[in-house]
Amino acid sequence: MRKLLLLLALAGGAFVLVKKRRDAAAAEAALWDEATGAK
Repeated sequence: MRKLLLLLALAGGAFVLVKKRRDAAAAEAALWDEATGAK
């Protein structure tokens, strides 16, 4: 049982990290498009 909770916590943490990284990348891409005038 304890191992399962640990795995769930790790998976949740990884998911949050990936989501944050993806959001940051999307924001960076939008800024880059704006700076270069690309549409």
